[in-house]
Amino acid sequence: MRTLRSVALGLLAGLLAWQAIVVLLEPPRYMLPPPADVAHALVAQSGRLARESLVTLVEVALGLILGVTAGAATGLATVALPRFGAVLWPQVLILQAMPVFALAPLLVLWFGFGLASKVVMAMLIIFFPVASAFADGLRRTDPELLDATAMTEASHFQALAHVRIPLAMPALVSGLRVAAPLAPLGAVIGEWVGASGGLGFLMIQANARMQTDLLFAALAILAALTLALRALVDQIAPRLAPWAAEEAPPYLLKRPALSRIPAR
Repeated sequence: MRTLRSVALGLLAGLLAWQAIVVLLEPPRYMLPPPADVAHALVAQSGRLARESLVTLVEVALGLILGVTAGAATGLATVALPRFGAVLWPQVLILQAMPVFALAPLLVLWFGFGLASKVVMAMLIIFFPVASAFADGLRRTDPELLDATAMTEASHFQALAHVRIPLAMPALVSGLRVAAPLAPLGAVIGEWVGASGGLGFLMIQANARMQTDLLFAALAILAALTLALRALVDQIAPRLAPWAAEEAPPYLLKRPALSRIPAR
């Protein structure tokens, strides 16, 4: 509730400042339309905005699912299979060093102007923070817990499943918090490069026709989508990681792999 109130107050302050700039500086409407014009565009073009928003939403949702899955799997593989990780992780770092946005024209060339190129763009933006955060969380497991696990004669993969992965979940959530709000941006940039639908496509058309009010309306929806994704991550975070990263979940000591750990 407190976060919602802060967002509402920030939005109100921004609208008041926007209206003040329009009244005091009187910029041309094609450069900065008043908030009322944008609100009118939201209502008058609601059908079109809804259609294009749905296209972008599908791209973002698919990119989010694929990006989190691929990122978590890559982070896990680098720790679970050290020799494989020694080969894989440098390749990930090389790809991460490339500006993802600069890959947009190449992705459109490879995957076409349809859905696939935008999904891959959103997936790549999510993939790197998730993979890095999860791998780092897996590597930072408390050595004392690993020593205790070794005393139970648990295998490497048992220790991974019962200790490392649960304790790395907060790191995974942190990576997701960083990456998820960027997914709409990736999809929209892909739409700017080449698309036949979506909010980015609508923004390009509105800009070419100097429909700045419609352009701002699309931006408002994009901002709302970004905030909604962040709120979604905040909602699922307690379910994924109900404990602090540095604390062992109490139920870990009840797992079969750790059941023979001597009490200290």
